[in-house]
Amino acid sequence: MTSVKLQIIYFLLLLFVIWRRFIFIITFAPLVKCFFFLKKNISKGDMSIPGYEKRLGFKYYIRNYYSSFVTYYLYLVSLYPSHHIRNFIYRRVCGLGLGRKSVVYFGAEVRSPYNVSIGEGSVIGDYAILDGRNGIKIGNNVVLASHVSIWTEQHDHNDPWFRCDTQQHNPVVIGDRVWIGPNTVILHSVNIGEGAVVAAGAVVTHDVPPFTIVGGIPAKPIGTRNSNLKYVNNGAHRSFI
Repeated sequence: MTSVKLQIIYFLLLLFVIWRRFIFIITFAPLVKCFFFLKKNISKGDMSIPGYEKRLGFKYYIRNYYSSFVTYYLYLVSLYPSHHIRNFIYRRVCGLGLGRKSVVYFGAEVRSPYNVSIGEGSVIGDYAILDGRNGIKIGNNVVLASHVSIWTEQHDHNDPWFRCDTQQHNPVVIGDRVWIGPNTVILHSVNIGEGAVVAAGAVVTHDVPPFTIVGGIPAKPIGTRNSNLKYVNNGAHRSFI
């Protein structure tokens, strides 16, 4: 078999896989959109009361399966080899606030996307985690490298029931032209000022002043950045991923 025929076969197989996933994504989009509408507009009840799940019974299990399916759906969307399709689903189905010329690379996990806002020209690296349960606001021309994690909620280790809602957790706010290095962890209630830089592997637990470079665990100031920043990201991205 000639190399040309092999290339044609590989191309047809690729089209088959892409098309099959596209049909799945479009077919279940209304179901997912309904889920996020309900999550955003209807109170979830007092989940902090011990025995709540048992009291709900069948309704709880239905909601659990529904939520798990949506998580699986978003996972498939995150790996779909088209930025245009992913952005369409994020914006129109999931309610993610995604600015013009922004790029979300493959494998990124966005929780509660209706509580997440990403400005124009910003880049979200592959396999980033954006936990939007208590809100995330990302400015313009921000760059998040690979495997960045932003958490807006966490368990209370002192609580007898190990709940998340015993503390006040505020949104994470990231200013314009911030650069966040790979494998960084940003915890709830943190504000990162304009033009700041977070070094790779840092754990950010407190606010970062504008144009400040921080690093370490926990992150501390290690330098300053030029405050005369003018660059604007044009939306260029690698195809498929």
